Amino acid sequence: MRGRHWFLFPLAALLLAGCSRRKADTQDSSVTPAITATDPQPPETSSAAASEGSRTDDSAPAPRAPTAAGTNQRPLHGFPPLAALPDVPVPPDNPVSAAKSQLGRVLFFDNRLSGDVGTSCASCHDPRQGWGDGQAVSRGYAGTQHWRNSQTTVNSAFYSKLFWAGEVPSLEAQAKSAITGNLAGNGDPVMIEERLAQMPEYLAMFKEAFGVDRPTFAHVLKAIATFERTDMISRDSPFDQFLAGEEDALSEDAKAGLVLFEGKAGCIQCHHGSLMSDEDYHYLDLPKQKAFEQDPLRQVALRYQHYIRGVPEHVYRQADGDLGLYYTTKKEEDRGKFRTPSLRYLEYTAPYMHNGVFFDVEDVIDFYDAGGGDDPRQSPLIRPLRLTDEEKFQLAEFLYSLSGKEVRIAVPRLPEYEVWPLLEAAE
Repeated sequence: MRGRHWFLFPLAALLLAGCSRRKADTQDSSVTPAITATDPQPPETSSAAASEGSRTDDSAPAPRAPTAAGTNQRPLHGFPPLAALPDVPVPPDNPVSAAKSQLGRVLFFDNRLSGDVGTSCASCHDPRQGWGDGQAVSRGYAGTQHWRNSQTTVNSAFYSKLFWAGEVPSLEAQAKSAITGNLAGNGDPVMIEERLAQMPEYLAMFKEAFGVDRPTFAHVLKAIATFERTDMISRDSPFDQFLAGEEDALSEDAKAGLVLFEGKAGCIQCHHGSLMSDEDYHYLDLPKQKAFEQDPLRQVALRYQHYIRGVPEHVYRQADGDLGLYYTTKKEEDRGKFRTPSLRYLEYTAPYMHNGVFFDVEDVIDFYDAGGGDDPRQSPLIRPLRLTDEEKFQLAEFLYSLSGKEVRIAVPRLPEYEVWPLLEAAE
């Protein structure tokens, strides 16, 4: 080993990808297709992978798609192949501009968007913590504690569903929920607008970004979302270089890990395509998060979720864990299901799972290698893997290759209030 942990994402793994930090350069800024036992064939190179890896140098290696062909491991067919990230999707009502992105960067770090001016977006999405907060279960608004792990915002622009249970469809909607949520920012949009209007520097920035004389809460959301689309993208991993045709970008162990990923370990069943997520929902019989047994504020937060999400009385009385997708659908089969996270940028985003129950990746490996938990409702994709120590290491090496340079930015200077003179009553 290299003084860093292993990590395993087999099958329907719902890990918020992450491992112990390594020193790195920084950059600024539910039915599964049948698995056949036929001889493996290399998957087609996706158009996204081809476009990301296109070159003008005739002597440069051609882009390629990952494959387990030519080995004694058979890839699992019927899943979109791993690929380079496409262009960042941008909604037509919020086009990208430099002025909008710069405004969003400042707003992301401004705790005056919260109710008690003590919480900013960066409080739970810290660039020093992989753009999460490094805790098993996230901090909450003053006087509360949160009930889920804080996911990284890196590459979140590619998701079609945000939050662990996919409650919102866009970065703009995610920002609104986070800023106004009672357990998060607890901010009032009207108060936020008034605060911003009392800062001349913000007035100028909103004017440049949106052409308005007075900031609105809707503009706040659009600016933050634009910042996330422009400055929180990671597509420079060794694996991306490998996809572009650089064979030496991956070590031999990482290449063997890719074979395991597509074959024996079965990770590709849920972690496929350019985002390495099926964006579907799966139930894992995870160990319980002890914080809910020890912290009354977290118990309050969890039962508060049951209440405000409108679950039936008998479910409210009996539920002792996060109900996930059930909160939205109220379908019994959706209890405890969570959206598959991307594996990109995993090296910087520990701890793991929606409840942050695994701090040590060795525990994660043990969990999956043993076939998960004991609940018969657990995803049928999970099975004992029987990986050797060498295979665990190789798979970990491949997973590490999915992280490029750490995305870090300088914390911006925040605008200051200016006291406006009170108008005298007209005589």
